[in-house]
Amino acid sequence: MSGALEGRVAVVTGAGQGVGRGIALALASAGCAVVVAARRAETGEPVAAEVRARGVPGLCVETDVTNRADIETAVERTVADLGRLDVMVHNALRAPSPHRVESVGLGEWDELSQTAVWASIWCARAAYPHLAGSGFGRLILLTSPAGVEGSAGLPLYAPVKAAQRALAKSLAREWGPDAITVNCIAPVAVTPALDKAFAENPELRPRIEARTPLRRLGDPEADIGGVAVFLASDASSYVTGQTIVCDGGSFTGL
Repeated sequence: MSGALEGRVAVVTGAGQGVGRGIALALASAGCAVVVAARRAETGEPVAAEVRARGVPGLCVETDVTNRADIETAVERTVADLGRLDVMVHNALRAPSPHRVESVGLGEWDELSQTAVWASIWCARAAYPHLAGSGFGRLILLTSPAGVEGSAGLPLYAPVKAAQRALAKSLAREWGPDAITVNCIAPVAVTPALDKAFAENPELRPRIEARTPLRRLGDPEADIGGVAVFLASDASSYVTGQTIVCDGGSFTGL
């Protein structure tokens, strides 16, 4: 979809690595200027440079998504430096650790809900005036297959990701008259966090691949980024309130 997003501007949270980086680069390849909203400049700046290398403006803004003011600042910098905001992608995530509900502490719930639920709300609130004014508003939330089918090993992670899906459905109804679409992507892809998990448990990767009909894990840019480009483009203008599960076919229940 080269050129599908020419002239448009996106913010991608958590774009310093993994799926966020893949989405940022895929959007850039489609002609979209990208603001890399990363928690640390040392990871965000190299991605912004990669964005610029694809021939579009790229900017890094240090953003802790658990801090509402940081998100508002990222949006303000985007509009001030690039003139508009058309696409808001909330991808940043606090990677969960395996837990059981009877023994996990409340701190785990607080951290997961801050990065998944509250940060989604802050991103939506900060972006809304600009998305409504662009005539081409897109809000994309990165959820998880766990938010669709649950997870035996992550009983607190699954509900916060499910909450993102409910928020997307609600905002799709509320913002539809403003020509803003709101959708989710539920990805499974190779990321630094997943690589770490594979190193700790060598049996994990073949087990995941074995339950995946395509027998491979997703690529953050080619596989997940491609879906983000579709949702950010005119091609998806009649798609809203949906979750696209991009996991190679592991979950087929929708």
